[in-house]
Amino acid sequence: MTLAKTASFRQLVTFASVARHGSVTLAADELHLSQSAVSIQIAALEESAGAPLVERTGRGVRLTEAGELLRGYVERMLALWQETNDEMALFLGAFSGSLRVGAVTTAEYWLPRLLVRFVNDHPKVKLKFHVGNRDEIVRSLATHEIDIAVMGRPPEELNVVAAPIAKNPMGFVAAPRHPLMQRTDLSLAEVAEARLLVRERGSGSRGTLERIFKEAGLRLRIGSELASNESIKQMCAAGFAPAYLSIHACELELRTGLLGLLPVPNNPMQREWYVVRLASRQMSQVAQAFDLFLRANAERELQTPLLPVWTTAAANASAIKEG
Repeated sequence: MTLAKTASFRQLVTFASVARHGSVTLAADELHLSQSAVSIQIAALEESAGAPLVERTGRGVRLTEAGELLRGYVERMLALWQETNDEMALFLGAFSGSLRVGAVTTAEYWLPRLLVRFVNDHPKVKLKFHVGNRDEIVRSLATHEIDIAVMGRPPEELNVVAAPIAKNPMGFVAAPRHPLMQRTDLSLAEVAEARLLVRERGSGSRGTLERIFKEAGLRLRIGSELASNESIKQMCAAGFAPAYLSIHACELELRTGLLGLLPVPNNPMQREWYVVRLASRQMSQVAQAFDLFLRANAERELQTPLLPVWTTAAANASAIKEG
């Protein structure tokens, strides 16, 4: 027997749900089937495949090696089927379908506003929004889990089409009372000795920070490694250590004086936001429309008046020092 001749579409949908949830019970709830019906579908698919696809564990099920192999192909087939459905709807005159967008964690401070505007303009579009660190978003793009990615640096390991859509200023920040904020001039070498608060490996800001110090011939000394921008901001504002963050992630803290820009040359540094897609994959019309929407609106949405931010931060730091 072969999968092509004997496996059914329903079996593939059921298998994808079980693989995604790691549970027959959760898959049954999602598909509105009984657990026994799900088990029967999986057993039939295994017979067609000629190999076990899942194995029971104490907490649910996990995929076998054959199951992992099949999962990648099934996810791609179902994504293509959904794309086919969306394109047919567009052909018949209804602008609808699924928009699957992935973004690095820093982009969640501004991208949702644009997503809301786009969906409000196209109410029949179903949005799926995934936020993760840079490595997670690159993997999601490679496995066709998302159509479009928004990140600070296009991946070199994939063949992609990438376009800059807006400025992404990034800078070294600290609490106004931090000793380094009292300096009138500060070198990057001195910042390197400050044991910075940094994101985990795999994040875009961590990669950028490592490149900055490597190009300057300096060693990055890590004070604490945290998995979220919010945790870094809170510890930084409490005076624990300086940090390197996107200005878009800490604009409110800079405006209110909870954080200030360190007096380092070229701080903040001007980077770019990119919209990225796989070069080998044709985008759906909905994804194409959102890609054009981002290119037309992101820069205006992210126009950050950095001078007022710097002035406010510097004034607050000066007042604290004098006090």
